[in-house]
This record gives sequence, structure tokens and C-alpha cells, in this order.
Amino acid sequence: MSVELQKRKLTVKEYYQMAEVGILKPDERVELIAGEIIKMAPIGIPDAGCVRRLNGIFNKLLSGKAIVDAQNPIDLNNESEPQPDLVLLKWRDDYYAEKHPQPEDILLLVEVADSSIKYDREVKVDLYAENGICEVWLININQQLVEVYRQPVENSYQYQQQFSREQNLTIQAFEDINLSVDEILGG
Repeated sequence: MSVELQKRKLTVKEYYQMAEVGILKPDERVELIAGEIIKMAPIGIPDAGCVRRLNGIFNKLLSGKAIVDAQNPIDLNNESEPQPDLVLLKWRDDYYAEKHPQPEDILLLVEVADSSIKYDREVKVDLYAENGICEVWLININQQLVEVYRQPVENSYQYQQQFSREQNLTIQAFEDINLSVDEILGG
């Protein structure tokens, strides 16, 4: 006879309490996903370059229209507080100084991945859909493409499309802005 063991999931509040008492160190790269503390993959040079490039592009194109936020926490629910590579947030004069952005504040969420691509695609993208994030871009550094996810239903996206070099895409919230995959990936 086998007994399935139950995991004890953490809440966002407990996660912060662990940091406050020193269980989690300030320089630890971790995030809370579905009640579990997940060690984040190191940020590789191509990943960092892509995030910086997108940060520059979006700040130039969306100044005063959206807040461009890189590698900061978002509150998805009571058991998940990921730190996506980049998000475009609805404009707020207080820059979300009182609380982390919620799903309804997010216009676009971007994850840039090479070694973590499988985890990001199979776990994080589904988590974002489950919490109603309207649009997610998964930038696949290894295959040099952008996977676009839109129209969340339950824990998946109805619209999924891949864009490769020499193709263009738009942001659902800013359809007048046209970006090339070459511009996003650089080189």
C-alpha cells in the first residue's frame, strides 16, 4: 500500500516572513510559484541583453502610456509571486509604490529563456493563463523566436503563435506598435 504525501504550500505572506527572519537571504534568486519556493535560473548574457533591449524599446515607444518594469515581483494570487523578466503595466502615477502589480494591471508579460524554456513554457505560462494575464511573450533565445500567448482560459491560452526572425508582431494593448523579432532578439 502506498500513501501519497501531501506538500505543505506556502502563502505569499509566509514567503515574506521567511525573508524577514533571514531564512531567505536578500541576494537569493528565488520566487514563489504555486506555493513552492523555486530557485531562479542564473541570468545569462543573451537573456540579460534581450531584457535590456526590450526595456529600451518599450521605454522609447510607450513613454507615458505604460510602465516598463523589469525583473520585479507581481502578485498573481495567495500562493504565487513570480518575478517575470519584463512587464508592461497600466500607467499609474504612483508607479505601484503601495503594492505589487496584480494580473489586471499587466498589459504584457515577457519571459526570456534559454535553459529554463521548458519550465517557463510548461509551468509559468500556464500559471499566467490561470491568473488571467492577457498576453505573454516567451522569448526563446535558443531557437531565436518569440512565442505569443493570448486569450487566457482556465490554465491555458486559446491563441498561441510563434514568430521567427524577419517576422513582425504587435502588442495586443498597443496594436499601432509593430515590432520585428529581429529588433527584439538583436544581432
